[in-house]
Amino acid sequence: MINQLNLMTWQAFKSKLEENPDLHLQFQYEAGKFVDRSFHITEIKQAPIVSVDCGGVMNSWTEVIVQLWEPPVSETERSMQVSKALKIVNLVEKSLPLNPNAVVKIEFGNSKFDTRQMYPGELFPEGDSFIVNLVPDFTQCKALTRDQSCGTGPAAASCCAPAPEKEELEVAGADGAACKPGSGCC
Repeated sequence: MINQLNLMTWQAFKSKLEENPDLHLQFQYEAGKFVDRSFHITEIKQAPIVSVDCGGVMNSWTEVIVQLWEPPVSETERSMQVSKALKIVNLVEKSLPLNPNAVVKIEFGNSKFDTRQMYPGELFPEGDSFIVNLVPDFTQCKALTRDQSCGTGPAAASCCAPAPEKEELEVAGADGAACKPGSGCC
């Protein structure tokens, strides 16, 4: 299982939304930068992940990915209410039962912010808005999170460590002389 480092589950995320149905949903993707209030929830994906890490261990987990899209021109003065987002969630769950223990990701990008998947961090009401602060996705070495080294044997034990410096080799010609740039031997 992936080291989830307290990542939010679908059940916890949905519960937070259900606690705030009358507030306007807003996603903050960088400090002071919010997804445009005209955003649409274009799809909700459930992705079962199965991987083998560098230590040879199989890992599996599930992600629920909520995709947001900004129309090219702002269409509204207010963002959608949380209750509208929950209607979309309920519509999705009629066709696709979502794993309550899945890790939640929010997928978003616009002309000034490359599309990426982010995790919901802090969620909180502020005035008549419900703010979802997004935090960047990250990579990790699962073997190191298990206090193990990478690889399956002593020779592979240091695959995550810096590579040792390689010695430069001289290439010998037929006459035993070293091949040098511009010498015509290559």
